Amino acid sequence: MFRMTFLAALTLGAPLALAQAPAAPAAEKAKPAQPAMCAACHKLEANQMGGYLDSAAFKSQSVQLDVGGAVPQILRFDAKSLKVVDDGKAMPTEHLKDVKKRHETQVTWVEKDGAKFITEIHFKGPVKIDPKNVIDYAGVAKLVEGRPGGATYTLIDSRPLLRYQEGALPGSIHLPFIGFDKFVDRLPKDKAQLVVFYCGGVTCTLSPNSMKKAQLMGYTNLRVYREGEPDWKTRNYLVTTPSFVKAAYVDRDIPHVLVDARSAEDATSGHIKGAVSVPVGQMAVVKKSLPEPKLNAPLIVYDGRGGEQAVAVARALIKAGQKNVLVLKGGMVDWVAAGYAVESGVPAPRQIAYAPKPRAGSLPVAEFTTLAKNTPADVLILDVRNADEAQQGMIKGAMLIPDEELVARIAELPKGKRIVTHCLTGIRAEMAYHKLKEAGYNAAFLNNEILVAKDGSFKITPR
Repeated sequence: MFRMTFLAALTLGAPLALAQAPAAPAAEKAKPAQPAMCAACHKLEANQMGGYLDSAAFKSQSVQLDVGGAVPQILRFDAKSLKVVDDGKAMPTEHLKDVKKRHETQVTWVEKDGAKFITEIHFKGPVKIDPKNVIDYAGVAKLVEGRPGGATYTLIDSRPLLRYQEGALPGSIHLPFIGFDKFVDRLPKDKAQLVVFYCGGVTCTLSPNSMKKAQLMGYTNLRVYREGEPDWKTRNYLVTTPSFVKAAYVDRDIPHVLVDARSAEDATSGHIKGAVSVPVGQMAVVKKSLPEPKLNAPLIVYDGRGGEQAVAVARALIKAGQKNVLVLKGGMVDWVAAGYAVESGVPAPRQIAYAPKPRAGSLPVAEFTTLAKNTPADVLILDVRNADEAQQGMIKGAMLIPDEELVARIAELPKGKRIVTHCLTGIRAEMAYHKLKEAGYNAAFLNNEILVAKDGSFKITPR
């Protein structure tokens, strides 16, 4: 790839009476020990797991770990004896509260009383890279935007295909570390040309390891943008294609917003189905309805084909605080050519409506409220808080089994009912949900903060 701009390469009360004999918990389904992507670089012992930290609950002394399968791993810990290490440094157990969600994690565990207990938990620190091989955001932006003094370069995304499809740096090509040797023909023939690798951030090893492979092949001008895609998308736009939108968002039912950057006049021939009209210079039309930046809403901007209008609107969205803005390469022309849904007429200016996909098993606040206020005979509200918390008040008719006791007491629950769990914040409720699902129960949980008064009334804080 040669030097280019994007446009060129664009109840503490009475126990519940059981309606039927308790069924034995279902056998635990086999789960991976770590995500497939991690397995390419990290080899685990039989009593180890690796993945991403979903949550840590000190009340039940439990951790939820995403190991890459459909169901996360729920592990217990003893706060007095747990060894916590972050970037090679020993930390107090309370450090678990400070670790960001989705941080790369490796645990060592032992089995005790039928549960997996973590003895050590290690959090990955930044990957060490020789400073001479590091390039920062400003340096990459200079290359991508074709500023004076920019070099001929090749920009490589080392992440798996799905991550690349979700959004990539403008002008980058896909050469995943997993499968690197199959795609080496994507490297430039000139081994002295500048090659920049990036991946999923400072703790991700995919791009540094890709660089090492290229070094062994004789490439001499290599750099790693260590902050990678997570950093870039907070400052600049990503790019995608019609087929990638379909594969990464539509086919996987991932919420996103399509934004038409063309003028109303240009859009008279039709627009992408469901798109919001935000012509260049008219950000005020939707500014008040923009999603909270923390939601990381994918906003995919397109124009006719050239890219100038889409880039202008994308930059305006980023300036307004959005952190996941993408430009659709090829615009409306390539969308139509791919045979994807188009609506006739002009997309009327309207608010951007974005609702994140709820976590599996979570209930809308309105549905939980209805069930809790008038619980049907085939539903059980299960309070998984600790006894001291429940003394402050419980939902009328609810049953109390603290999350940390659930596995040992699961036979107390009727199989013929839908079990709806809640706690104070939703963290333990979700952990309990996964335990119930594994045991074959019809379960759901409230993924919100809830305060219950002595009289059984409650207040839920929307997310």
